[in-house]
Amino acid sequence: MSPARVMVVDDHPVVRDGVALLLRAEPALAVVGSAESGRAALERAPALRPDLVLLDLRLPDMLAPEVVVGLRQVCPAARIVVFTAHGDHHGVQAALDAGAHGCMIKDAAATDLVAALRRVLRGERVVDARMVPGEAGNRAALARSGLTRREYEVLRLAAQGRTNPEIAESTGLARNTVKTYLQSALHKLGARNRVEAIGKASEAGLL
Repeated sequence: MSPARVMVVDDHPVVRDGVALLLRAEPALAVVGSAESGRAALERAPALRPDLVLLDLRLPDMLAPEVVVGLRQVCPAARIVVFTAHGDHHGVQAALDAGAHGCMIKDAAATDLVAALRRVLRGERVVDARMVPGEAGNRAALARSGLTRREYEVLRLAAQGRTNPEIAESTGLARNTVKTYLQSALHKLGARNRVEAIGKASEAGLL
């Protein structure tokens, strides 16, 4: 099976080169091209035929939502993930509303980024848990709880009724890692089991 074709759109060369270097070690993903602006992305995308576009939220010539709309016209099959350093920016929600399939913060760990891109390619919508309030819960409540982003994400999936193996499949984590995150979340919430943890998290405004 051939690797998924990835296009990186960012006005910073270090980001474009960094993503290309990172994904070089991932056989399921291959960077086939890049663009430094929105217009360049729309011009090059039809020839590059990307399966996935990693799109910077802030470009020098166009707003990300505009680029998302344009990409969906010229490459309707491509999945689009906004990649930004500004997790609380209103443009994140605007990009999602325009049709982006996911959003990730640029300081995401390499394994988290790769796992997120794989999930988007499988048809899931993936939003970094530190981003949009509607998707991620209350950031202030998250900070008060002491939960890490990963602990919160695992707990949120558990609240949806998913089993540990299902959470592992969804997040790209090992089953033992999922169990560790859940146990840590239970400890921080002062809960004896996952049902109690979900109840406490809900009361705290996290779910």
